[in-house]
Amino acid sequence: METILKVENLRVSFQSGDKEFEAVRGVSFEVKKGETLGIVGESGSGKSVTARTIMRLLPSPPSYIKEGAVSFLGENLALKTEKEMEAIRGRDMGMIFQDPMTSLNPTIRIGDQIAESLIKHQKMNKAEAKTRAIEILKLVGIRDSAVRYNQYPHEFSGGMRQRVMIAIALACRPTLLIADEPTTALDVTIQAQILNVMKDIQQKLGTSIILITHDLGVVAGMCDRVAVMKDGEIVETGTTQEIFESPKHPYTRKLLNALPRLDEKKKPKRTPLVPLSDSGTPLLQVNSLKQHFDMGKGNTVKAVDDISFFIRPGETLGLVGESGSGKSTTGRAILRLHEPTDGHVLYEGMPVNRLSKKEMKTMRRYMQMIFQDPYSSLNPRFKVLDIIGQALDLHKLSGSKEERKRRVEELLVMVGLEPSHALRYPHEFSGGQRQRIGIARALAVEPKFIVCDEPLSALDVSIQAQIVELLEDLQQRLGLTYLFIAHDLSMVKHISDRVAVMYAGKIVELAESEELYANPQHEYTKSLLSAIPIPDPKIEAKKKRIMLAEQTTEDRYNLLNSQLVEVSEGHWVAKVVR
Repeated sequence: METILKVENLRVSFQSGDKEFEAVRGVSFEVKKGETLGIVGESGSGKSVTARTIMRLLPSPPSYIKEGAVSFLGENLALKTEKEMEAIRGRDMGMIFQDPMTSLNPTIRIGDQIAESLIKHQKMNKAEAKTRAIEILKLVGIRDSAVRYNQYPHEFSGGMRQRVMIAIALACRPTLLIADEPTTALDVTIQAQILNVMKDIQQKLGTSIILITHDLGVVAGMCDRVAVMKDGEIVETGTTQEIFESPKHPYTRKLLNALPRLDEKKKPKRTPLVPLSDSGTPLLQVNSLKQHFDMGKGNTVKAVDDISFFIRPGETLGLVGESGSGKSTTGRAILRLHEPTDGHVLYEGMPVNRLSKKEMKTMRRYMQMIFQDPYSSLNPRFKVLDIIGQALDLHKLSGSKEERKRRVEELLVMVGLEPSHALRYPHEFSGGQRQRIGIARALAVEPKFIVCDEPLSALDVSIQAQIVELLEDLQQRLGLTYLFIAHDLSMVKHISDRVAVMYAGKIVELAESEELYANPQHEYTKSLLSAIPIPDPKIEAKKKRIMLAEQTTEDRYNLLNSQLVEVSEGHWVAKVVR
């Protein structure tokens, strides 16, 4: 089989003053015609630096190729001028970037951004380029492509924008496509659609693909061979089957063991060390909650539309669904970070939505939140001592300056950090460490109930596993109750006692965790579960995915006029009310 790309002993460094950091250390691999090579590893392992070096997209300085060669179709790319590389990029090599919104020009129509490369590299005139661009939009699964051609990036969803990025990358039918974490920011159903598009394109055009990811479930279903990277080096390579069935390197085994599997039974929950109330009364009761947003000109977005559920003391309720389903808005409405439009939230029988601002301030001692992005939720100008200490000060729990410092250090140790970390700033920590700081801040005021709003989405799989283990350990030690919001159903299954599925502002199914996964009733739940990649190439090869068709007006009407009906003990599903 013809070799399309050959990377030999590649070393890439970054120079900062008199300091040098070697990001890629002696990396070698090949990509054959029509095959998919997966490059996996955690953040900072050197995956994206390797990809951008191949495409010659890294700024120089500060980066430079210290040693090695990159041969593409027999030619050394390191010897090419920038003008020569511009001709190769787009025409012979395409790249799909991780964040489509920052990669697309917000001021230029989608169609024109695709046509640009066709005019430049294929020497088409504007009319020919437009016709071809519309065809490519159809190819990547965008309906009404002639209309969509004239729209701007902000008029597309995240999944649709990623399809546009694939369309741009494939416009000139490149020999090699590099996909750098193309589905990391997407929901599982959208991820499945994007991966299906890439597979379909590969079969039709014979394109070779380098897929960069930290999700081994995706690798199992997409790749022919795998290269595992750690600290700038490739520590193991092999066929996908070899890597999954008999991994040799401890780091590869660590990555595989960190993945929660949907087809595995969840571990029994540990008994809380703190005695919980046995009154049978829920800690939190949500009744007919609505959160509507007035967008002006008579347009109203019903982000949360008449939902009800309860959470028992010491329980974890998982709340899952795609982006825009209303999950995070539900969490914020419960804590009154948004003022609910209607409905009731009862905490230990107390109506939260009737409390004054002063009373709500006191109530927030017992109801806390862990945010999705640990970096943006921490003040970059404050040391950790003051970030956590602020919560103590606000509720008058800090005592003397020395007591305050001692309490912060205790909290840091509780979440697996060092007492000395109190004197550092947020930028001095990794993503996983920053999330631990966010957890410590939430725990500072000794709450009983915590809303965990997508606390894992920005983290690598091994770090996700650590954070889940920490949350479970804290729940057992402190008797905490969680609302765990996420779109990763594999992780939700293993941490949650019950799971509620949200779709278009409604809860469409609610059941015990094992029951919901073993016997889903609603079509949307079935679609979500079928879209989750399982880290086993044999299972992925046989797996059938359930794709929901675009909703008709009648479908949307039916959903808005549905209510939860108990189909078996404790298992509730949305049924249409006629």
